Amino acid sequence: MDPSSLIPRLQDGDRRALARAITIVETGGPPARALLAAAYPHAGAAHLVGITGPPGAGKSTLVTALAQEWRRRGVRVGIIAVDPTSPYSGGAVLGDRIRMQALGGDPGVFIRSMASRGRLGGLARATADAAVLLDAARFQVVLIETVGAGQGEVDIARAARTTVVVEVPGMGDDVQSIKAGMLEVADLFVVNKADREGADKTVRQLRAMLHLAPHAPGAWEPPVLTAVATAGQGADAIVDAVARHAAHLEARGVAGAHAHAAAERELAAAVQELALERARGPAWEDLVARVAARERDPYGAAEELLRAAGI
Repeated sequence: MDPSSLIPRLQDGDRRALARAITIVETGGPPARALLAAAYPHAGAAHLVGITGPPGAGKSTLVTALAQEWRRRGVRVGIIAVDPTSPYSGGAVLGDRIRMQALGGDPGVFIRSMASRGRLGGLARATADAAVLLDAARFQVVLIETVGAGQGEVDIARAARTTVVVEVPGMGDDVQSIKAGMLEVADLFVVNKADREGADKTVRQLRAMLHLAPHAPGAWEPPVLTAVATAGQGADAIVDAVARHAAHLEARGVAGAHAHAAAERELAAAVQELALERARGPAWEDLVARVAARERDPYGAAEELLRAAGI
């Protein structure tokens, strides 16, 4: 079957076609590239929202509350829940759909848990490609929930137009976003579980840090909001803030620059994936063994592989 034939079906609301298309891009290779080439002209209208933060911050519950709020406003929502693959067993829990059961019967919501499954381009590449498919399937908002525990998650969040960083009081370190570099990528902070003791302190500390950071005149200043996702409290204010950020990007002419930066990252990631895919041939294992034995250095071995692949 020609993978590109799935595009008209997913545009018509065929959920099975969309699920199969995402599986193809997770796997990667020529079928995934053919599918994305057909989908790309139909994408670009959805607003991508990255949701990241430390484990245990209640991101899945917050995503559920936000999706329900968008649905009350008549917006179709796609959700990508990222679950990194274990480097030892190769498995992944993929438990986010269990936590989001409240959304299961809504035809205006599509939920996909994702793991890297060994794709050469990695988890960030597969997630960005899945977002393109949800965009082409006419979902108006695409939520990307990440673990928020490493550079890969930061890269995924940066691919979004609006990045929401979720914090929670009482986790030992009052503000973990400094360590993860999240202060720089966040467009919106949410202190979840705000009914806990110490929530006000976390809000004050975040606002104090934001005031210390330099801001150009007219630049977006990330708001710090509170939520109790288990009770649905605060979801309406967060959705409003995302809408204000989207309007700011358009009014300031930043949306085009953001799209250009995202395209540059996508192109760089595609080049890296294709180069690695083409370089893996008969000489790969031999060069790996020689690098391990200190007979070759990695850069010299890489140059040899690229020359042999004609890159």
